[in-house]
Amino acid sequence: QVQLVESGGGLVQPGGSLRLSCAVSGSIFSIGGMGWYRQCPGKERELVATIRNGGSTNYADSVKGRFTISRDNAKKTVYLQMNSLKPEDTAVYYCNAEVAVTRWSQYWGQGTQVTVSS
Repeated sequence: QVQLVESGGGLVQPGGSLRLSCAVSGSIFSIGGMGWYRQCPGKERELVATIRNGGSTNYADSVKGRFTISRDNAKKTVYLQMNSLKPEDTAVYYCNAEVAVTRWSQYWGQGTQVTVSS
């Protein structure tokens, strides 16, 4: 059984920083692309950042220059460093990964709340 476990969310003041982590566990053959998405109440889930197995990255325009996605393949973990946080970054952040067990499938974490408020 594949599990994605997120950590690192919380309450931070505007201008502050947080680092999210997402560890993949289970009987895994391989991990492909990984990413972070977020969802605000009443809104659809939106892409924040993705990173391919080779390291190439993609960011939403709203977070470019402030957020950095990275991964440690040995630890099966993806990170999201969030700097210069704004109130509009407040959301539940979800980790996503393409994982090969017997075939490739998409998996999601349970979500972690990030609140940016003074």
